[in-house]
Amino acid sequence: MNTHHLFQPFNIHLLKSNECPLKTHKHSYFELVYIVEGKGIHNINGNDFKYHPGSLYLLTPMIVHHFHVEELTSFVFICFNNIYLQAITARDEKHSHDNWMQKLDYIFQSKQDQGDIIRNERDKPLAAAIIAAIVAEYEQEQNMQKELVEQLINTLITIVARNITIKCDAKTGGDNIALKIINYVHLNIYDHEKLKAENIADHFNISTNYISEYFKKQTGENLQQFIINYKLSLAETRLRHSNMRLNEIAFELGFTDESHLTKTFKKYKGESPALFRKNIKANNPAAEPEVL
Repeated sequence: MNTHHLFQPFNIHLLKSNECPLKTHKHSYFELVYIVEGKGIHNINGNDFKYHPGSLYLLTPMIVHHFHVEELTSFVFICFNNIYLQAITARDEKHSHDNWMQKLDYIFQSKQDQGDIIRNERDKPLAAAIIAAIVAEYEQEQNMQKELVEQLINTLITIVARNITIKCDAKTGGDNIALKIINYVHLNIYDHEKLKAENIADHFNISTNYISEYFKKQTGENLQQFIINYKLSLAETRLRHSNMRLNEIAFELGFTDESHLTKTFKKYKGESPALFRKNIKANNPAAEPEVL
């Protein structure tokens, strides 16, 4: 199976086709795929999803996918990699950087084998308008094109992040308080004090002795286990998509030290974070640049 790579921060590709644009493949970068017109099947990690005009898919690195075109289809592929994401965070102010990283964390941890990402009906025409603006700028090559396209892509990623939070509702069985607790954990995952059970309980006006039981009843997972699993998922993200040292990851995510991170990671993941990163690199060798 081919693994495609992107050797520039971002790339936009427009394609109109009545057949599958590429055989089953995966890539080492992020890809937003928008369907302007046409119908068919998008297979993501072995799952078939019907696509139609307005469908938007977010494909994170190493997801396997292909299209089966049933009706002449116009695709918009927006590809971006870690260089693009790092450039954004590097030039943003501190408060903007934090907000941006929260958006990325929602994206990194979401399961992108669930089909069309836009669940909020009000966001669909907004996403369509942004895509149309990106295509227009890309085709016309006007002054300040690159800067404007970047801003439009960032806005689209923000919409994607917002819709990913909607998916959390399914995890909680529709319980509003449990969903708010999940969002609270997401937003405060880097603040050890705010993640203490007594502080979460106080924030939601629930007994400290009851909050974990309540959360497990709604989600099937106790609160502290949820926090640990989320932290380890974020650690995986950094091991996959950054050059952060283990002690830096440990400090950011509130582990006592690198040893604490390593011990916890190995307990739940079956291997040390260093070995995890080594295996990721071994399974993702360099290749000739391709952009779909």
